[in-house]
Amino acid sequence: MKPSTNRMLNRIKSVYMFIKENGTVSTQEIVDEFGITPRTIQRDLNVLAYNDLVISPSRGKWTTTQKKVRMTS
Repeated sequence: MKPSTNRMLNRIKSVYMFIKENGTVSTQEIVDEFGITPRTIQRDLNVLAYNDLVISPSRGKWTTTQKKVRMTS
């Protein structure tokens, strides 16, 4: 796997864990936590939403779904 792909997957996993630990969070809170651009965060959230791991109950807010996730290191 390319290093850039590995970095992206680790970041997406971290974003998921941040949302899971904090309940419903805003896109801006995620941007502030990870210090990356809103566009990058939006792409990461789109990947998570596509895989049914997060949902947006209202515009700009995100929460995890009930889908079971097995975490690996």
